[in-house]
Parts: sequence; C-alpha cells; structure tokens
Amino acid sequence: MTELAETYACVPSTERGRGILISGHPKTNKILYTNNRSVLILNLDNPLDVSVYGEHGYQATVARYSPNGEWIASADVSGTVRIWGAYNDHVLKKEFKVLTGRIDDLQWSPDGLRIVASGDGKGKSLVRAFMWDSGTNVGEFDGHSRRVLSCAFKPTRPFRIVTCGEDFLVNFYEGPPFKFKSSHRDHSNFVNCIRFSPDGSKFISVSSDKKGILFDGKTGEKIGELSSEDGHKGSIYAVSWSPDGKQVLTVSADKSAKVWEICDDGSGKLTKTLTSSDSGGVDDMLVSCLWQNDHLVTVSLGGTISIFSASDLDKSALQISGHMKNVTSLSVLKNVPKTILSSSYDGLIVKWIQGIGYSSKLRRKENSQIKCLAAAEEEIITSGFDNKLWRVRFLGDQCGDADSIDVGNQPKDISLALLCPELALVAIDSGVVMLRGTKVVSTIKLDFAVTASAIAPDGSEAIIGGQDGKLHIYSVTGDTLTEDAVLEKHRGAVSVIRYSPDVSMFASGDLNREAVVWDCASREICNLGQVCVLYVKLKNMLYHTARINCLAWSPDSKMVATGSLDTCIIIYEIDKPASSRMTIKGAHLGGVYGLAFTDDHSVVSSGEDACVRVWKVNPQ
Repeated sequence: MTELAETYACVPSTERGRGILISGHPKTNKILYTNNRSVLILNLDNPLDVSVYGEHGYQATVARYSPNGEWIASADVSGTVRIWGAYNDHVLKKEFKVLTGRIDDLQWSPDGLRIVASGDGKGKSLVRAFMWDSGTNVGEFDGHSRRVLSCAFKPTRPFRIVTCGEDFLVNFYEGPPFKFKSSHRDHSNFVNCIRFSPDGSKFISVSSDKKGILFDGKTGEKIGELSSEDGHKGSIYAVSWSPDGKQVLTVSADKSAKVWEICDDGSGKLTKTLTSSDSGGVDDMLVSCLWQNDHLVTVSLGGTISIFSASDLDKSALQISGHMKNVTSLSVLKNVPKTILSSSYDGLIVKWIQGIGYSSKLRRKENSQIKCLAAAEEEIITSGFDNKLWRVRFLGDQCGDADSIDVGNQPKDISLALLCPELALVAIDSGVVMLRGTKVVSTIKLDFAVTASAIAPDGSEAIIGGQDGKLHIYSVTGDTLTEDAVLEKHRGAVSVIRYSPDVSMFASGDLNREAVVWDCASREICNLGQVCVLYVKLKNMLYHTARINCLAWSPDSKMVATGSLDTCIIIYEIDKPASSRMTIKGAHLGGVYGLAFTDDHSVVSSGEDACVRVWKVNPQ
C-alpha cells in the first residue's frame, strides 16, 4: 500500500511586466493560485496541506472560490472556465467556453449565481458575465478596445461590475442584465487590478502609472487617490482590501508592499511599507497580493510567497518557495537522509526537509540551466545544456565557489562513486568521461551511442547503457575501462541505470517502458576470465505505458521504484514477482522525472507539475 504523506507545492507561475491573481477561501485560510495546467489549494496555516487540481487542458490563469466556499471556478488561456468541487475528488460540475482568448480574471457574484470573466477576446468580446449553472449571458459589456486585465463584482446589492485593462480605462456597468454606465480615463498606463471593498461602498483601481484611484461603489464616480508622497516607485500590479474595508494592500515592481488606510473622503494614507530581505534582484519584484483574514500574502516574480501578520506588521514574514518549472532531478543527502535537493531546468536548486517542507534556495554564483544533478555530502555536481559540468561546494544553505569542467560534449548522465565522491562518470553521446575532482582523467570513446551510465560506489565497476538497448559492464582500473560483459534484455534505448545500496544488484530502465533488475552476485566466469552471464533477478517489469525516466532503490535494497512519462510510480519488491507491484497513479501531472528514497518506507518524487511529493510505502 502507498499513501501520499506530504506535498511540497510549486509556486505560482509569474510573468515579468504583468501581475498575477491569487484568491482566498471566504472562511478559512486557504488560498488558490495557478502553475502551468495546475490549480493549487494551499493552506496558509500548514503549507504542507496542499491539494492540486490538474484537469485543465491548457495553462490555467486564475481560480476563485464561490461565496459559500463549496465550488471553485478556474480559467485558462483558451478562454475556458471550469467549475468544480472544492473538496474530495474535485468533481467537475460545469465547463464553459467563455472567451475566445486568455482569461485574466474572474469573479463570482455574492449570491453565487453569476460569474464575470475578463481577458483577451481576440477581436470579440473581452468581458462576459454568465449564469454559473447554464452559461447564459447576463449582459453586454461594451467600452473596452484592448485586453481587460481585471474585473470585480460588487459584493452587495444593487449589483455592479467594474472592469479595467490595457486601454487605460476603468468601466462601470449596472445590472443585471448588465449594461455600460460610465468610463473613467484617470490612469495613464495599463490598469492592472480593480477590487470592490467588502461592503461595496468603494472600489479601487491600481495601474502601471504608479497610482491607485478610489471610486464610489454605487455611482462609479472618482472620490480620491492613494497618497503619491509615499507612493510606489514602480508599476502597481495588484491590490487587496482588508476584511473590515478600512485598509488596502498594494504590491509593486519596486519590490515593496504597502498597507494604506482608506479615509472616509476616499483618500489613502500610508500605514506601513513591507519589505522582505532577499537577493534584491529582478526576482524580488512583487506581482501579486492577498489580504486573507490575518494574513497578508505577497508573491514575487521569482515565485516566493511571503506571509505577513496583519495584527503585527513589524513581525518578519514567513517565506514559502519552491519550483516554478519542471523538476528534473532529485537527490537525497546520504549523511542527512531527511534532506532533499531538487533542481528544475531553469537553474533553481531547492532544499527541502522531510516533515517540514521548504528550507531554502541554494543560490549559485553561476546560475546556469540544470539538466542533471548529483549530490554528495558537501558537493553538488550539475550539468546543463552546454559542454560544462559544475562542481559546487555547499554547506548548510549556502553554495560556495563553483568549478567548471569542459567535458567536450553535452553531458547526458552523471554518476558519482559515493564512497569516493571525487570520482565521477559522465556519459556523453560518443562515450564516457571520467573525472577526479575537477580534472578530466580520461575520455573514452565507445563504438555505440551512450544514453545512460552508472559507477559502483567504490569506483571499481561501471555500467554503460546504449541507444541499442544493450548494457555494457566495464571494470575500472586506474583511469581505464575494460569491458567485461554485454547484457541484452532491453528492447529500447536505456534511459537510467542505478546500483542497489548493497551493490549486489543493479536496475535499468528503457524508453520502451521496461525495467530489469540484474543480480551482480550471479556472475559466471568463462575460460577467458571474462564475465559471460549475469542473471536477471526480477523480470517482466513491463507495467508502465510510456518511457521510464527515473529509478531509485530503497536503502535496504529490498525495493526498487520506477517513474515514467505516464505519470505513474511503480514500486517493486525484489523478493516478490513483478505482478505484485504497488502503483501510484497520477503521481505527477505531465510525467515523473525524479525519484529517491529517504528511508526504507518513504519515496520522494518530482515531475513536470513542479511539485515534490513524499509517499509512504507499506509493503503487504
């Protein structure tokens, strides 16, 4: 039996120069945000309490709870709105094609019967309001000529809808059925976000012209502005009201969040400027915010979620971060087995601690892209999409100096001899490269296309897999390789090879969805002193429906896990037939790309959905 123990959530997808929208549950401290095709439900009180909805066919852009908290409406770049249950299996209730282009914002009416959505109509309507159960239109929305970035529903009767967008306009509609009432051109740049106060008496719009303007909620007339003296120095991307309607929170490209007190006359006076200590780079620009009960939530361009306390603004923020892109590699530190390192191809390495979650980002001085990652006790080895390999020393949460090694070709696989980690075997297309420390000691050309490699923990043996599906076993003597045997069982290119921790076995997986466990102890020696036969320890491991991307052994060498493009993880017990496997279906949307065991009964996985998950394995 397997069960999901923990999920380390990905961060919201962000885009430079644009704000994003996050939203909260009407009663609890759960928030909604989107990453790629996933909608994530994150509990601010317990960041490990995460639920993921991955049924969108296109990149999701915004999601909102219904007023009663039972339903969630989420939208994507194709203009589709899906309405689904907030609990249990997230059952789909309705799906509507609302706009012809991307939806940037949507909002429920306070009675939960109508939804308004805005975005890019590609020449057709840019805003649409409809009944949530039938999809029937409830108004005509004229007045905008370009993409509508935000919309809001007045939370009290009489109902009103306000919209704003790239044509610098703030439009006001009365209804239902809704029709155009008035338009305001007080902004001189894109109007990024618009929000009604909880009592519906006012609404505020914020813009890339660094201004925030307040309007009367019933008539739509302008009544005041946020003070420009202490104002933002960059584009304001998002705004959120406090639950009592007396304050607002704004975030800007100037890397600061500001809390404003809204006076009765409609003017805004600065209460506090919130900053979080970080690198100070572009990634610290703030692109989203939410005032959720006592939590002030901000999101940076790099995806870091900072949570401030509304009752104690001087208290330092709790920061949660993670990956935004496909997590391609996982590594568990052998000397600290609860510490997990994960890397995504955009060059980010994140350190997680099992049971706690996010620990820190490992910042490298050379922030190059990462394709492969291997970690020893105090060193990380990475390779990207060029000819270089980087050996980076790290201690705790800090990365030290990095040494680059040019291996002459793009690395396809990295394997460390764990008992002597200065020795590394790097697979390249035409052969393998052996490294000792930062020195290339030998480059061995082979007469087959290399796709995967592994070196024994003591560095005495290497296994190299080829495009032809054959496994070549070499003994390592000094800096030379001597071929001992060729194993033929795979019917596709070998994608991954891993030794068991006790070195009595090794496992290999291929692009033709098959995995094989080989028994190293069953060697038969022929007259020439060469290994002729290695027996298969576990066969018929043919239960994936797509290529095998990754493979991991349990520390006691009793279980092996495989991860595949088919989104599944399959765990086999070595002393049982393959048919008695344990399967985790839909482990990661888009495919599983990283696997590692932290102990005999915990397996960590990562995938294209940018999440990292810990599974408890209880063999029958």
